[in-house]
Amino acid sequence: MSKAENSIFSREQFGEDFLWGVSTAAFQIEGAHDADGKGLSIWDVFTAKKGKIRNGHHALVACDFYNCYKDDIHLIRQLNIPNFRFSISWPRIMPTGTLPVNEAGIEYYNKIIDFLLECEIEPWITLYHWDLPHALEVKGGWTNRECVSWFSEYTEVCTRYFGDRVKNWIIMNEPSVFTGAGYFLGIHAPGRRGITNYIKAMHHVTLATAAGGKMVRNTVVDANIGTTFSCTHIEPYSQKPKDIRAATRVDTLLNRTFIEPIIGLGYPQEDLKVLNRLDRYILGDDRKNLSFDFDFIGLQCYTKEVVKNSIITPYIGASLVPAKKRGMPFTTMGWEIYPEAIYHILKKFNSYKGMPKILITENGASFADTVIDGKVNDKERTQYLQDHLQQILKAKKEGCTVEGYFVWSLTDNFEWAEGYNARFGLIHVDFDTQKRTIKDSGLWFRDFLDPTI
Repeated sequence: MSKAENSIFSREQFGEDFLWGVSTAAFQIEGAHDADGKGLSIWDVFTAKKGKIRNGHHALVACDFYNCYKDDIHLIRQLNIPNFRFSISWPRIMPTGTLPVNEAGIEYYNKIIDFLLECEIEPWITLYHWDLPHALEVKGGWTNRECVSWFSEYTEVCTRYFGDRVKNWIIMNEPSVFTGAGYFLGIHAPGRRGITNYIKAMHHVTLATAAGGKMVRNTVVDANIGTTFSCTHIEPYSQKPKDIRAATRVDTLLNRTFIEPIIGLGYPQEDLKVLNRLDRYILGDDRKNLSFDFDFIGLQCYTKEVVKNSIITPYIGASLVPAKKRGMPFTTMGWEIYPEAIYHILKKFNSYKGMPKILITENGASFADTVIDGKVNDKERTQYLQDHLQQILKAKKEGCTVEGYFVWSLTDNFEWAEGYNARFGLIHVDFDTQKRTIKDSGLWFRDFLDPTI
């Protein structure tokens, strides 16, 4: 990487205490779908259904991280990345979703944690990154109020076995995505549809998030506890009042519905009337139990969306205008490349009174990467990372609280409904041979983190 590319800004400008890391998720990388007593997850079942995943892809092997974890952790060390965010597979350590535990699953994660520490890499555990045990989905999954107790029990198990060495805990990953796509639209596991499923899941997940935070606080000494939210900068398609109102509704749904109850503001029901249906499921002390005093909030921002009014779209009355249709640059996911989005998101969330410290726990881009002569020249991703870091630095200089940045993702992986067609990694994976190739973006990030090498 040339000195010119690294002279745009430096790591030091973010401050000595700024956290740098990379993020992954168990189902997307581990493979070993039925190894050593692991139970079925909702994603195991969903991917086995015809037509659910692009090109019929599945995650039976994925990146084979289950067997290759030492090699991949060595690559993290090689890239000078000091923090590694990974998730625990609930059905790997509790095959039925509840007790008893699977000792082989516990041993596996103990080995990962111990090896990370041996390599002087700080572990960050995400408790839930979408792979609910199928046995609990049979009982209603997140639409069943008992899921709060199930999740609390699972959290207690994780803290009991791993809390002596792991101090950084993330409770949930992107609840708006896994409830919306999985329980309303049906395009993600478990494939449920309908507003009732969504509203129930939304409320129960929020209760479980707070309950999980309390469990970690009570069981792990000096824990650093957070949870993550998917955030998207929203703009109206025009300045017509109806488009502005539509953008407000979408912003409420995507950016406010899950964070506001967690920080004690309650659900934003006044600004999105469909949320009034929550009243049917809010019982007893629920409103009090929705909030928790997190140490940090993880924001995950990739793009912006442009919104216009749509009378044919139920509940929300809005539709998205794709980047391609607007003639804007976009990734292979169809997401507009708009680095300013992360600046606007940081400004937005910093405006909340009493907001805890903020980390960017995911940011990255999917492009059509190919290996040529043993190299992956992914200039677009390198530029994407640089431009987004510049926007984060801009927000930080203007007084916004932002104390860390985790790239999504370490390796190319199983990208949910997109299968293996969307590559986000700093490291290329040949899914036929499992060969890893560090991309130029990964080399740039390595040099940025330690320009002395």
